[in-house]
Amino acid sequence: MFELSPIQIAILERIASRGFTIVAFPLYGSAAGVRRGDCAALLVPVSGAGMKILGEPSWLVAGNMSVRVRRNGSDVFVWKKEQVQVTPERLVELATFRSDLEGMLAPES
Repeated sequence: MFELSPIQIAILERIASRGFTIVAFPLYGSAAGVRRGDCAALLVPVSGAGMKILGEPSWLVAGNMSVRVRRNGSDVFVWKKEQVQVTPERLVELATFRSDLEGMLAPES
């Protein structure tokens, strides 16, 4: 795991107080996991004080972070052999998740 500053801990507490759940994804031990509903993201500390999203937020498939791929002419979220269809509704939910999360990542002034 990694060491967080008091400001970074406060950011995670603020995120948790606003309907997100802080989780651990074993494959990503150097990042803090955050989820809400079926959306998840990895957060890493930024030198100075804040946090940032590592990579892209993801749809959870079988409780795990997925990747978006194109298979047989359609987009799907995949984790191992499991997959779910990419739908406009899921894309809107992911975009809202990302926007809400990004709004809480900077230290409060």
